[in-house]
Amino acid sequence: MPMLARMTSKRHALFERDGLDAYRNFQIDHENEILKPGVAFPLVQKLLGLNKLAGNVPPVEVILLSRNSGDTGLRIFNAIQHYGLQISRAAFTSGAPTSDYIAPFKADLFLSANAEDVGRALAAGVAAATILPSTAPPRASEQLRIAFDGDAVIFGDEGERVSQEEGLEAFHRSETEHAAEPLSVGPFQGFLTALHRLQTAFPAEDSPIRTALVTARSAPAHKRVILTLRRWGVRIDEALFLGGRDKGPFLDAFGADIFFDDSPANVESARKHVATGHVPHGVSNRS
Repeated sequence: MPMLARMTSKRHALFERDGLDAYRNFQIDHENEILKPGVAFPLVQKLLGLNKLAGNVPPVEVILLSRNSGDTGLRIFNAIQHYGLQISRAAFTSGAPTSDYIAPFKADLFLSANAEDVGRALAAGVAAATILPSTAPPRASEQLRIAFDGDAVIFGDEGERVSQEEGLEAFHRSETEHAAEPLSVGPFQGFLTALHRLQTAFPAEDSPIRTALVTARSAPAHKRVILTLRRWGVRIDEALFLGGRDKGPFLDAFGADIFFDDSPANVESARKHVATGHVPHGVSNRS
């Protein structure tokens, strides 16, 4: 399961403010100073840790994509070596978009702080999210815990369109009438399926991976979600139907290493509690 991560830091502000030469000189001057772990570091560490477990586990690979040049990117590889991360493949584009290399690497997931690259990846049919700054504390658990919103993330956004255009009552009526019809596929369905394949390599009661659906839906709109996942043959360990409650405290209680949501309001709340990726997809992101 290849996963792409685009590494960025506060140094990007230097590039934007003072230009490429100043940025290049800064990175070379500080080449031997180890970069501090970023918000996605625990996620990457736990994903790569799956390769150390016994059993018939599908390999997990993390690939670095960066708008650095190979010259300035040396500092990143120094940090990768320092932290013992098994990352060997990379593409440095010297300021050009990194998204062109997602398809050749056959990635299941693309994470970046660059919204433009994320949008390109989603348009190409790859699960992608913009990693947001977060004050979330590191998680002590060794288990990898990933949480997903439902509509416009795992599923399509048809439910959200009805809710926003016609109201909550019309949404519940539509979901009840179409409960037996599977929801359409959203941008993260493929990544969730890849995680499910990893999970099946372990006993359910002793899996190093735990997933959660954290959705604003409530009964009676829950039924269509459950039947869709059943039709897909995909396992979700925990399903939280919150009926519009603030998701942050529930994500904290779950202990998510990362949470993916399409709603700008939801991600602003969630990132105070857990590492969060914004999925700029669906009706909530149309300007």
